Amino acid sequence: MENQATQVISLPRLNEAAPDFDAVTTYGRKKLADYKGKWLILFSHPADFTPVCTTEFMAFQARKPQFDALNCELLGLSIDSHHSHNAWVLNIKEKFNVDIEFPIIADLDMKVATTYGMVHPGAADTSAVRATFIIDDKGVLRAMMYYPMSNGRSMDEFVRLVTAMQVSDANACATPEGWQPGDKVIVPPPSTIEQARARLASNEYECVDFYFCTKSI
Repeated sequence: MENQATQVISLPRLNEAAPDFDAVTTYGRKKLADYKGKWLILFSHPADFTPVCTTEFMAFQARKPQFDALNCELLGLSIDSHHSHNAWVLNIKEKFNVDIEFPIIADLDMKVATTYGMVHPGAADTSAVRATFIIDDKGVLRAMMYYPMSNGRSMDEFVRLVTAMQVSDANACATPEGWQPGDKVIVPPPSTIEQARARLASNEYECVDFYFCTKSI
């Protein structure tokens, strides 16, 4: 039986600088540096002219005003040519009356997809899985999510997550499961016994115990 070497996928790491790129898109060449000072959602899809991907692109477009309000840009990618991307965008406009107003990377050489670990053995040899990377305004990778080819993503969750991370950055706090704007946030646990005692005695927070305190912002 012939031995097959296991292909190791190299993934970028959270809280480190996002991998740089310089790629052709439907809006001209784009580099990571072009997004300095803005948040960025870089997301891959398996192929143009496929039904699940079409629903995702229309969903991203529908929520673009919300992302704009969060100072967050959108950037798609697949291992297709920019000619294919352009034709697909025009097809979406013709068939669904939706204008796709964000760029799509043409990654025929798979350079960006490989750098970001978007191509997984067993999924397809030349198709990028449904990977999503959230990069903050300092160019740091803050979140990454992978979905199977058969199931579309929830764009509402990406809006929620970007909002939550920005609130956490601005207020030095964490957010609980399913947090939405207006909900209480979680105060970081105290680091000393003295701080724990002071917190329990304070009226500033709502505490279940010393390690679990919330507040309104």
